[in-house]
Amino acid sequence: MAVAGPELLAAAEAAADAAGAVIRPLFRSALLVEAKGDASPVTEADRQAECAMRALLRQRFPDHGLWGEEFGADRADAEFLWVLDPIDGTRAFVTGRPLFGTLIGLLHRGRPVLGLIDQPVTGERWIGLAGEATRFRSPLGGTPRCRPCPRLAEAELSCTSPDMFTPADRPGFERLRGAARRVTWGGDCYAYGLLALGLVDVVAESTMKPWDWAALVPVVEGAGGCVTGWDGRPLTLESDGRVLALGDPALLPEATALLMG
Repeated sequence: MAVAGPELLAAAEAAADAAGAVIRPLFRSALLVEAKGDASPVTEADRQAECAMRALLRQRFPDHGLWGEEFGADRADAEFLWVLDPIDGTRAFVTGRPLFGTLIGLLHRGRPVLGLIDQPVTGERWIGLAGEATRFRSPLGGTPRCRPCPRLAEAELSCTSPDMFTPADRPGFERLRGAARRVTWGGDCYAYGLLALGLVDVVAESTMKPWDWAALVPVVEGAGGCVTGWDGRPLTLESDGRVLALGDPALLPEATALLMG
């Protein structure tokens, strides 16, 4: 089986469809919101959507590993590891904002080889396969191609929230923010999709878990961008949670210098 062949892609799309079937009826409905240990909101939609994805992937690939935000890791040392975030952007979801997405990533021996960002309400879907151009389906239109932006002074910077930065990370982000044209807040995984469409130039975030970034890497890279740590190195399961996405890789030296100080 090819590393990111048709069977794997079909499974990822089927998993996204299964999650969307759970999520759509619950969007903008009265949900009981609980608090996780990290104080982020979690809803029945998160749990049900992840259960649906895990069941489908486990049935199709019983020898693959699964690692989801809600229910943890199962065979995380497997050659193929599916990394799932049923609703990336739960705060947006529970407040009725369609700036969230379902993330499905596949790692092969620790390397992201397939990534899918699905927005089940707007009908937008980004698909990234290692070594291939990113695909995008949307009733709203759009072409998955990052735009040239060789200088940070011309860059649109995006970040989910200023509250995500630790005291140690905040100075680096503020240096980057000061060099950029402007910053917009919010979006979670949706901002990375916009970067892949050439509408955002830089996303810099921290405290990111593997389920937050694994699906994003093939999507952004397939559109001509890059995703690294703040130090410019490729992301791995051992990375420290600081993520930098650039539409134009020419920005990497300037961006990393500012972030790392």
